[in-house]
Amino acid sequence: MYNWKRTLCDSCLLPLSPWDSAECSHPAKTSPNFMAKGGLRMGDKARMQHGHSERREEEDRRWSSRSYNVGAVSSFLSTLVTFPIYKTIFRQQIHAFSIQEAIQQLHQEGMRRFYRGLFPPLLSKTLQGTLLFGTHDSLLLLLTSNPSKPCTLGERWTAGFLSGSVEALVLNPFERVQNVLQDGRKDVRFPNTRSILQEFNSYNLKQRLVVGYYRGLSPVLLRNSLGSALYFSFKDPLRDSLAARGLPSWLPALVSGSINGTVTCLALYPLSVLIANMQSQVVGRDLLSLRQSVWSVWESHGRKLTLLYRGGSLLVLRSCLTWGLTTAIHDFLKENTGQKSRVEWGERSENHWP
Repeated sequence: MYNWKRTLCDSCLLPLSPWDSAECSHPAKTSPNFMAKGGLRMGDKARMQHGHSERREEEDRRWSSRSYNVGAVSSFLSTLVTFPIYKTIFRQQIHAFSIQEAIQQLHQEGMRRFYRGLFPPLLSKTLQGTLLFGTHDSLLLLLTSNPSKPCTLGERWTAGFLSGSVEALVLNPFERVQNVLQDGRKDVRFPNTRSILQEFNSYNLKQRLVVGYYRGLSPVLLRNSLGSALYFSFKDPLRDSLAARGLPSWLPALVSGSINGTVTCLALYPLSVLIANMQSQVVGRDLLSLRQSVWSVWESHGRKLTLLYRGGSLLVLRSCLTWGLTTAIHDFLKENTGQKSRVEWGERSENHWP
């Protein structure tokens, strides 16, 4: 008996034997002998199609590591390209410098220290992409009632919000260490990552979490959850609308990621300034509460929103590059690895004999 689940005739859904040609060679469904020879009745055909749709839905809901792997690769590559821009923006956030002043300070420090602090963001951004895209896709499968239908705005928003919250909880320690490393005022006391970890580990358990690794968690949670919700809510609709205009296949994802990421980052930029200032504080008088940190940031920027957005011009450039590249690489890898797996499944089905 042949396995009709994998070797069905395309035209009449009867099992194909090894000697059957690609075209249907079975008796016509209207033949008098068709039913007598075990032909499929209409009810059988409907049940088979229903079973096939159920198997497809089960496969769509099955957990896969592909989204996690693709997210990691795309974030790793985009972080390498945009790190110099990120470090310049960080100096503007800390010192309220202009672009020229920030670049001059980095130039005076020299190339030897220019890539100081690269490892934490490289590791954290790679983990960020892994968690952000992988967790989002996994949560979306749980939230959608029918995976074969397009997701609603509410489902995309909820999955994005939750994935951003998970990302913030996991990655806050990395961002904390990174912000201490990139503050030039801490170079003498904390020359490397190990010195920062030794400082945090010298605290008791509560201080190690609240004052050390998870300082600034509240604004980080707010920024990441809202940012992820906005990004995933509008990324695919914008990409699909651009693709419908007949643009080259790689361009819609790049433009969608650039526009979506830039608007989201600009909207949440004041939170990033607050986080950078809070997490660059270590011990002593510098260690301010959340309310005191908000007031200190507002005072240090002259109580002006324009000064608070210093670094915004570079932020636009960095966001365009980071989110554009990340989205384009992610969608390209996801599409091609998905096509490959479907082709391999089809080849196995064609070569399968019971």
